[in-house]
Amino acid sequence: MKTAIITGASSGLGREFVRQIAEVFPEVECYWLIARRADRLEELAQTLPEGKEAACLSMDLCDPMSFVAFQEKLAAEQPEVVLLVNNAGCGYLGKIGEVDTASQTRMIDLNLRALTAVTNMAVPYMGAGSRILNVSSIAAFCPNPRMTVYSATKAYVSAFTVGLSEELREKGVTVTAVCPGPMETEFLTQGNIAGNSRMFELLPYCDQVRVAGGALRAARDGRTIYTPRLFYKFYRLLAKVTPVKLMVKFTGT
Repeated sequence: MKTAIITGASSGLGREFVRQIAEVFPEVECYWLIARRADRLEELAQTLPEGKEAACLSMDLCDPMSFVAFQEKLAAEQPEVVLLVNNAGCGYLGKIGEVDTASQTRMIDLNLRALTAVTNMAVPYMGAGSRILNVSSIAAFCPNPRMTVYSATKAYVSAFTVGLSEELREKGVTVTAVCPGPMETEFLTQGNIAGNSRMFELLPYCDQVRVAGGALRAARDGRTIYTPRLFYKFYRLLAKVTPVKLMVKFTGT
């Protein structure tokens, strides 16, 4: 059965990906929805287009045991994975040494370890024409003081995407990273960002509906990096040509 796997599916951008997949990838027959909150996943599953199946996988991807459960389900179901959306992630505002260690390491566990593990386990079930979509960020373009760990994890996601794209080229699997700016989602409140960052108040916000649609189409078209909004396309170019020691003086959150 042609399957799409979406992590972080229960809210925000992840929920929007689920809502729009059928339009961009109509061949998907079954959705594996992964997030911690089972009630939200069940609610989301009820909104899928008629004829589409859903598997609600309530997992905390910071718990290594979730990878065991995921691997066992893959082995049992033997799905034809045509789309993997690595959307699960988190970010916390605060300087190293001033934010609790659990929050700092959770970003590494979820943004890096979980994304890498899920991808590594899913790739053997992907064939020519399959797509991987990784949610990165404009934070990947340059380190952001007060969100140093977060921006470093997103730099990994973008670099991982480019390298993996080359690795999987002969297999016919493409890999895309979407690098949006801030969006009005739970990310802002959960990360203690709302009301506490002057930079986030000044930046133009991205619309999650447009980001999800644009990212899915970019994945369908086989693009490697997709950056929504002209403002952030320019920022990406600026970060490429400006010495990082100079850029970092202006990117503090």
